[in-house]
Amino acid sequence: MKLQTYDELLHSKHRLSLMLFLFLNTATSLFSLSSISGKIAACSFLLPTIIIAFTSAVIVIWMVLRPSGKFPILNTVALLTGLLWTWQIVLKFESVFYFDGSFLVISLISIFFISAIALGDHLLAFCLHTAPPSVAVLVLDHGENTLLILFTVALPLIGFTLNHLMQRRQDRFTRRLMHQLYEEKETYSDLSMLDPLTGLYNRRGLKNRLETVLENHAGSHYVLLLDIDNFKAYNDNYGHAMGDQALARVSVAIRDAVRSRDIVTRYGGEEFLVLLTNVNESIAMKLSERIRQYVLNLEIPHRFNDLVATNVTISAGFAPLFEDDFDAAVANADRALYLAKNRGRNNILSYDQIAKTSLTQPADAM
Repeated sequence: MKLQTYDELLHSKHRLSLMLFLFLNTATSLFSLSSISGKIAACSFLLPTIIIAFTSAVIVIWMVLRPSGKFPILNTVALLTGLLWTWQIVLKFESVFYFDGSFLVISLISIFFISAIALGDHLLAFCLHTAPPSVAVLVLDHGENTLLILFTVALPLIGFTLNHLMQRRQDRFTRRLMHQLYEEKETYSDLSMLDPLTGLYNRRGLKNRLETVLENHAGSHYVLLLDIDNFKAYNDNYGHAMGDQALARVSVAIRDAVRSRDIVTRYGGEEFLVLLTNVNESIAMKLSERIRQYVLNLEIPHRFNDLVATNVTISAGFAPLFEDDFDAAVANADRALYLAKNRGRNNILSYDQIAKTSLTQPADAM
């Protein structure tokens, strides 16, 4: 399941604020239309209200039909509806003579009510929606309720400004926290793909890198399996601490012997796997031989490997990777490794050599 990013969450919040704002404008305008008598209903001041109701309803329906679309129009809609409500207040005030000054204050409070519910987290949209009617009400009032109007405007404006500043501070903190968590996640993800003793990839890391190689690197690849000869005897007689040191030194030798693009993995206890990328059999053999020699040159004493050498050695088997069938390549390389050990250890064998020998061997010798 794909996780939503913080920006996507903010976009979702922006979208919901816009839909709520449009819904409140639609409901308010429809209520205004339904509360007017038939005689007055023919008056021209109803035109802005009708436009608000129709436009808001159309945009809401459009957003419902396109749930995945982006709608960065909140500020524009806020300004346009604010201008339309201003137009409606001016027309109604001029058309109906018996309204006293309280009509202007009530109209202004109604507009601030809509903004307070839907635009609490959007200071610019809040100001764009409330500024035109606030100016119009101050002008139409002719100074009769100036203090009351200014208080009605200033109180929510100050409150929403402080809320906006706190929201921006919280937003910056959240972004920093998410960035830090993302970096830590990447660090732990990298660590979870590495073997703590040798620093090589573990099987999880190999799987991750293998997918990248198979997708982006054309050509022939070889799977090389290596095993330290008589390592159980080394551990039993030298101790596990010395065994861990030997493993760490051998892993460094393997990594130094191959190319940077090859993937070196600690595949088991004393078993290593190297994915040799973009090579043929000849190069795979040369790289395998270089690994064997690098390990031999470490000259790690191993008295219980006396049938092979007096120090730590490795045996190896490798096989080609056909048609991205990694499991088959590993099985073939393991077969070659098994035969390499049976032939005296400190030895390298290619699966292709085994296959050719099997084909050329007489039937009565099998």
